[in-house]
Amino acid sequence: MRVLHVITRMIVGGAQENTLFNCMDLIRDFGDEVKLITGPTEGAEGKLLSHSSIDGLEIEVQPSLIRSIHPIHDARAWVALKASIRDWKPDVVHTHSAKAGLLGRYAAWNCRVPCVIHSVHGAPFHPFQNRLSRKFFVACERWAAKRCHHMISVANAMTELMVAAKVAERSKFTTIYSGMDVEPFLNSAENRVAIRKRLGFHETDVVFGKIARLYHLKGHTYVIQAAKQVCKTNPTIKFLFVGDGILREQFESEILSSGLSDRFVFTGLVPPDQVPDYIGAMDVLVHASLREGLARALPQALIAGKPAISYDIDGAKEVVLDGETGFLLPAKQILGLSESIEQLARNEGLREKMGQRGRVLFTDQFRHETMTCKIRELYVSMLSR
Repeated sequence: MRVLHVITRMIVGGAQENTLFNCMDLIRDFGDEVKLITGPTEGAEGKLLSHSSIDGLEIEVQPSLIRSIHPIHDARAWVALKASIRDWKPDVVHTHSAKAGLLGRYAAWNCRVPCVIHSVHGAPFHPFQNRLSRKFFVACERWAAKRCHHMISVANAMTELMVAAKVAERSKFTTIYSGMDVEPFLNSAENRVAIRKRLGFHETDVVFGKIARLYHLKGHTYVIQAAKQVCKTNPTIKFLFVGDGILREQFESEILSSGLSDRFVFTGLVPPDQVPDYIGAMDVLVHASLREGLARALPQALIAGKPAISYDIDGAKEVVLDGETGFLLPAKQILGLSESIEQLARNEGLREKMGQRGRVLFTDQFRHETMTCKIRELYVSMLSR
C-alpha cells in the first residue's frame, strides 16, 4: 500500500523516532511505498534524519509546516499538503503531533483519502495550562477527530484523557505502544565502566539519570529540589541530565548556588544511538515531567534493567508499577521524590529486583516491529471497511 506520514518536525524525540521506525518497517518488512512530509527540522533538539536512517523513504520538507500557530503559514501548509496528497494518491495518511495532525487530517479528509489515521503521542491540552488555552486546544482536537477514521494512542492514559475531554468516542481509539530498537538497551551495560569513568563517576556512586530536553514542564527543577535534600545525608548520590535546551543555564546556576555542582553532570545534546550507553551508566531513571504521552525513557530504562521513579502523569503508570518496577508519585511532590531516591540509593538489591522485573515485562511489548505490525493491521482493518 501507499502510506503518507505527516509530522511537524523530525527532531530528536519520541514521537519522531516512533514515526521513523514505522516508516522504515513498512518499507523493509511489508514492501510498502512510504512518503514522509515534515516541517523544518532545525532546532536545539538535533536532527533525527540521516542518510543511513532513511534508505528508501521519500521525504518532503514543507517550510510552512511549523509548530507554532501562524495563520498565514498554516494556510500555506494546508494547501501544500492537499497538493501533495492529490499528487501522490496515498491509501493511508497517518498524522502525528498537534499541528500536523490538525492540518494533515483536514487535508486528507478533504481529498477523500481512503484511510486517515492520527497518532496521539501527547495531548496538546493538559492540566498545567491556562483555561482558555485548554478550551481552545480541546475544541481543535474535537474538530480534527471528526476528520479521520481512527486514532492511535501511545498509552491507555491518552485515550482516557481524550475521551474525558469528549474529543471522540472510546471506540475510535486503539492503544499501540511506541516502538523502539530494544537490543541496544538490553546490552546497555557493555560500556558502563568506560562511560561512567568519562563522566567522572566513581564506581561506588549511585547515579540517578534524567533524559529530557531542558525545557519547561520536563521536571528538572523538581529533581534539583530533591537533590538539595538527599545530598545532605548521602555522599554517593549523583545526578546525570541527558539532553539540552533553553533552561540549561538556569539549572546550572541554581545547582552552583546550592553547592551541588560536584553532584550533577550535564551531557548536552546526545544522538539517539548513544542514549543506551548513558542509561547503562545510570543506576535509576528519574522522570519528573508534568506532561508526556508515555515517555520513551521509561520503557528504555526498564528494558535496560534500571528501575524508574516517575510522577503519576499520563501513561507513566502503565510501565512504572509502584513497588514493582519503580516508584510512582503524585506530580510536583518533592518529599516523596527525595524519599524514593534515598531508598533506592541505599538498596542495591531492590534496584536490581525492580529493574529485572521491568525488563521481563516490557522488552517484547516495546519492540518497534511489534508496533508496526499492529499499526499495519489497523490500516488493513480500516481499508477493508
